[in-house]
Amino acid sequence: MRKIILLAVSVLLNACGGGGDITAPTQLCQRTDTNAKIFCALQKDYLWYQALPTTIEPANYATPQALLDAVAEPQDRFSFVLTEQEYEDRYINATYFGYGFATVRADNNGALQLIYVFDDGSAAQNGLRRGDKIVEIEGRSVASWLSQLDAGKITNDDIYGPNVAGVVRNFVWKKPDNSTLSADLIKRDVATNTVLHTSVVVQGNKRVGYLVFNSFIELSEFELEQAFAYFVQQNINELVLDLRYNGGGLIRVANQLSTQIARNAVQGQTFVKYQYNDQNSGKNNTSLFSLGAGRSALNLNRVFTLTTGSTCSASELVINSLAPFIDVVQIGEPTCGKPVGMQPDLINNYVLFAINFQTVNALGQGDYFSGLTPECAVASATTGDWGTANDPLYATALAYIAGNGCNQQAVATSMNRMLAIKPRSTAPWQVNNEQ
Repeated sequence: MRKIILLAVSVLLNACGGGGDITAPTQLCQRTDTNAKIFCALQKDYLWYQALPTTIEPANYATPQALLDAVAEPQDRFSFVLTEQEYEDRYINATYFGYGFATVRADNNGALQLIYVFDDGSAAQNGLRRGDKIVEIEGRSVASWLSQLDAGKITNDDIYGPNVAGVVRNFVWKKPDNSTLSADLIKRDVATNTVLHTSVVVQGNKRVGYLVFNSFIELSEFELEQAFAYFVQQNINELVLDLRYNGGGLIRVANQLSTQIARNAVQGQTFVKYQYNDQNSGKNNTSLFSLGAGRSALNLNRVFTLTTGSTCSASELVINSLAPFIDVVQIGEPTCGKPVGMQPDLINNYVLFAINFQTVNALGQGDYFSGLTPECAVASATTGDWGTANDPLYATALAYIAGNGCNQQAVATSMNRMLAIKPRSTAPWQVNNEQ
């Protein structure tokens, strides 16, 4: 369980606390209650430990997460606590309970547009795909459901049903061609695939691979190997790596992916340098590029990365670590800005994910707390399934490969649209409604 991880998930801002005795932090490490042990761990390992309160009573906080929210450094949008079971479900078993899709609101809250669909879910098995718009659930319009949800009159369980195996909801959706379909979807455990799409297109004398990658977990090692074995067999000489919804995960998987992209250019070179707080400077170390669990690799001298504000953590690490060695053409929107990471710490029945190191590349670059800025600034939009020709990010990558650079006309149009996008929240990667 003690694996180096870069993660980007939401922090639940439900801090609570109050009166009661105040305990000196030095005394807390003698106690066995969970909150005291968590604060003790923060004193030792937290990257910003010097900003912690000098006096505190952890027992005054109802949950470990509430304690962490109350004491975290203001710039820390990333630290969090899970139960052991939540950790196993999310990062080891790669399962969750639902129908197997993620949506964003569309058409002025008149529809829910699918941005990705997991292969194992009831949604995929009934024909729903990225780009489809759900317009009706259980005989009621999505507009009506969302209006009541926003008014606080109902919950997501009222819309999608409780988390009970076998719950059925009828969905009506429109395809991008405006045809309408409907089906009964069944809620159950869904195994999530982290490689959402692979394809190859021929453009002139180029064979362009397209890989949509959604998270860096243990399952990804196998799925990435399958994807790159396919790309090697297809003899691709350009790669578009779509990280627009990828919030991060295991650093070793980020290393595998990076090495599979550009093996010859990075072999024996520094992938990442870890920098801990001054109490733990002895842990500072360097990790070299490595295929890890991978076997198949390309030898590309450039890669195109598609990014948004939901591109975070290990996804940013791939971009930053490859940049000193190959041409990394970033297309889309600025990333979330997380050049830091954590080593999970098992404390009683909880797993603490508190930021305890910063990462820099071979050139010592890593202060991108405001995000990595794209070379080609293009606003993301969902126009259909993966690989559709009018997807603005993917189309810009293909245009660049064809010799048209960033396609300035498209970029200008997209920049105008980007001005209308609301500022990123404190949890910029949390944009998806997974059900």
